[in-house]
Amino acid sequence: MTTTADKIIVRDLGLQEYEPVWKAMQQFTTTRDESTVDELWCLQHPRVFTMGLNAKEEHLLNVKNIPVINIDRGGQVTYHGPGQLVIYTLLDLERLNIGVKALVSVIEQSIIKLLKQYGIEAHGKENAPGVYVKEEKIAALGLRIKRNKSYHGLSLNIDMDLSPFKQINPCGYANMGVTQLKDLNSSIYLSNVKTDLVSKLSYLLGYKTITYADDKVIPELQPA
Repeated sequence: MTTTADKIIVRDLGLQEYEPVWKAMQQFTTTRDESTVDELWCLQHPRVFTMGLNAKEEHLLNVKNIPVINIDRGGQVTYHGPGQLVIYTLLDLERLNIGVKALVSVIEQSIIKLLKQYGIEAHGKENAPGVYVKEEKIAALGLRIKRNKSYHGLSLNIDMDLSPFKQINPCGYANMGVTQLKDLNSSIYLSNVKTDLVSKLSYLLGYKTITYADDKVIPELQPA
């Protein structure tokens, strides 16, 4: 018999402004209870820099015409923009019987397995969460945990303008190179990547049933 712990709901939200989604994640996490089904929110954001709780202003190098938002995830500064797949992981870690470090590892491994499927060798780094191809970062991670519930999640560069990364020290690392799927495998499309990554991430987390929801998370959350 399938239980709440075996299910996950996936919401495809398209292009959304950052702050309304962030507030919706907070609301979802604050109001959920033991019967709430876990969710993955798949989306893209218009151009924005986000600063984690430990972020230092010195890692903003030469920001021009892109908003900077201070948020409540861990980590330093990162960039989001169209052509980047963002997946927010709204999970009950206690119910999954998984810790934060294990969750980070599962997210990284799901991306590494995805890239291997596309013929790309990738790896994680000790003390530097994310996924790398050679020495260039292709995916970033940042989480927030409240009452053993997670939100925020991952971003994977697919087919985007990478130049804004030059305006920051990505994730707090000076001179860190960044890359994207389009430059490594030109036959890849964001829609396919989204489906494949959701499948791998859900499997590694132990879910048996994936339900794709058509409705928006909150009424105010409309396409940007």
